[in-house]
Amino acid sequence: MSTPAPSSRPLAPVPARPGSLHRFANPGRFLRLTDRLLPPLWAFALLVTGAGAAWALFFSPPDWQQGETVRIMYVHVPMAWLAMAGYAGLAIASLLSLVWRHPLADIAARELSPAGAMVTALCLATGSLWGKPMWGTWWAWDARMTSVLVLFFLWIGHAALVRAFDEEERGARAGAILALIGAVNLPVIKWSVDWFNTLHQSASVTRIGAPGMHMDMLYPLLTCAMGFSLLFAALVLARVRAGVMERRLRQAQLAQARGQESAA
Repeated sequence: MSTPAPSSRPLAPVPARPGSLHRFANPGRFLRLTDRLLPPLWAFALLVTGAGAAWALFFSPPDWQQGETVRIMYVHVPMAWLAMAGYAGLAIASLLSLVWRHPLADIAARELSPAGAMVTALCLATGSLWGKPMWGTWWAWDARMTSVLVLFFLWIGHAALVRAFDEEERGARAGAILALIGAVNLPVIKWSVDWFNTLHQSASVTRIGAPGMHMDMLYPLLTCAMGFSLLFAALVLARVRAGVMERRLRQAQLAQARGQESAA
């Protein structure tokens, strides 16, 4: 198996320019920032997630129609939100990579796709667990479920594509194009329950006007969503940090090998 060649875009320090995106593109600055940010972020994320899970599982009431099955919602809904928000972040990173050549964008996109695939898989799995007692089937090919399945395949496709080339930059370009094309699926997921005749219920939290659920369920749901979002952010930042250090190590090893060759 051939070793992937380092990207032709080295992670050299980028001069900070006021008002420029490149101000946040310096790998050294990113590593220093995340070194201070990640420990309290992990702690706060675990605290909020634990509080939300306890609130949802032990103190929120059962639904008058769904009974205890409604507790699946406290995982399913945040995973659905994260799957869509994460893919929007992937599209933004891809745009930064293609247009502005943001030095960290390729690494962020590369490390984001496995995490996004994970939360989308959890969304599909918990949706199936909820669908069996509610609809009498594990799966129905309605518009919402099918479009989320397409989103899962887009995550998997991006994760595989960026790792399919020996030259990382070529893989990053191909993955960025796929991510931007796949972004058209996001509005389909969002409004599929309005555009098509589906089994999936319409929005209960984000609809205009009063939410379609009691506050005793809404507050723990929002707490769980915040906790899972913080965990997702911490996971992605940790993966990007590891990706930056891994690429720096490969570049240092390549420079050392070239120095030895020239000395010989």
